[in-house]
Amino acid sequence: MALKHLLRKPYGGFQNLVNHRSISTSSHSSAPSLLVSYDQLEEALNRVENPNSSKFLQHSSPHPPVVIDPRKILSFPETRVTTLPNGLRVATESDLAAKTATISARIDAGSRHDTDDTSGIAHYAQKLNQGFRMSMKERQEMIENMGGCFRAYKYVVPDAIQILADILQANCGDDDVDSLRDTILSEKEAVERCPEKLILDHLHNASFRGSPLGRTVLGTDYVIKTIQRLKIVKFISTHYTAPRMVIAAAGAVKHEDFVEKVNKMITRLPTDPTTASQLAAKEPTTFTPSEVRIIDDGLPLAHFAVAFKGASLTDPDSIALMVMQFLLGSWNKSTEVGKYTGSVLAQRVAIDNIAETLMPFNKNYRDAGLFGVYACAKPERLDDLAYTIMHEIRKLSYRVSEADVIRSCNQMKSSILLELDGTTPIAEAIGSQLLAFGRRISYAELFARIDAVDASTIKRVASRFVLDQDVAIAAMGPIQSLPEYNWFRRSTCLNRQ
Repeated sequence: MALKHLLRKPYGGFQNLVNHRSISTSSHSSAPSLLVSYDQLEEALNRVENPNSSKFLQHSSPHPPVVIDPRKILSFPETRVTTLPNGLRVATESDLAAKTATISARIDAGSRHDTDDTSGIAHYAQKLNQGFRMSMKERQEMIENMGGCFRAYKYVVPDAIQILADILQANCGDDDVDSLRDTILSEKEAVERCPEKLILDHLHNASFRGSPLGRTVLGTDYVIKTIQRLKIVKFISTHYTAPRMVIAAAGAVKHEDFVEKVNKMITRLPTDPTTASQLAAKEPTTFTPSEVRIIDDGLPLAHFAVAFKGASLTDPDSIALMVMQFLLGSWNKSTEVGKYTGSVLAQRVAIDNIAETLMPFNKNYRDAGLFGVYACAKPERLDDLAYTIMHEIRKLSYRVSEADVIRSCNQMKSSILLELDGTTPIAEAIGSQLLAFGRRISYAELFARIDAVDASTIKRVASRFVLDQDVAIAAMGPIQSLPEYNWFRRSTCLNRQ
């Protein structure tokens, strides 16, 4: 038992134990042997706690290390960007050994550019796929012959560009707008039947009340039923401009040929130089601490989400918040892995059986963000679940281990790499990053920024965004036992009482 007690002692306490034993050696003949055993234990612990010791390097290469120029790694694969005279950016990542190529168009416009009278018009414009120069049947046949929706074989890339140009430069008619009304209304009804999706819509409305990001993406029923063609045309001509658009391609494409074809086929885009950042500055987003509660006893489970003001896309702490999302961990009752994961929050939820679903989230926008947790549980478990969630979120500001941070960083990097399934996610990432950051961020740089996050960084960022900060809450279902808003606000402080 004494040996086990010593092994549980921290490293710094061994010298004190040795000194204490050496003082009492005058009346114990066995003291010298005990002194040697303590030294051996101290040396063993030193080897374990210092992985750079010779024991762990005995099988390393005997040759001296070779200094490798990292610039080739940092620039691979190369992303080439060309800005056309009208302001349109064309970017490619060429892999001539690939058999397919993905072509995508990313536009820096969305629901935040709607107005109260035209809420949902951005989604309407996105869904509008009628009125092209070629008929719907001709377009479908061409896409099917190429092998997919803009994931075309390399010898038909020009045809894919032609379809893309036809979509971006199309003139819609009244019949095209009317044909989409029922489709969008059906889509809106499907979302309203899905509490997981609807709760995040309500959360944005509560978090950014009176701000552009607080408007619903799908819009109101009144706007969908009464929207006219002229308003959609005005929105497209105002926001679908060449400087706010990126045409990206990944896979079997040559940059020079691709730029030449895009420059030839996409020629009728508006050239208004106003950027999305300038529009956001005119109508900035404001985080509002508030809540939306919808009591519906007809739902079998209660759904709620609690969120803090997060980081914007370009905030230096956005990466740390992403790591915090993995630190908290997600869980679903349909799986049994929650009890054995590294996430303390997932373990407590799984062992105590206090939730059906748990999902942390981190939303980053141009000038705002949301960080929080969505959960689904039985009504009688809401109080315990709310306490567990707030306790684990608050704990990030003062108790985080380096081992947990390393695990979360590795999970985040693995998640990023698992998304690289073919050329489609690469093309989408190119367009998104050029619009958000003005450049392509290599995976080497991204992973270096992730590895730079340590326990002290997590504590600092949690203190900035979580500790004693306002919250926004959205809840629906049988939520009578969910704690009140002031309880959630008090739970962000170290002293809950």
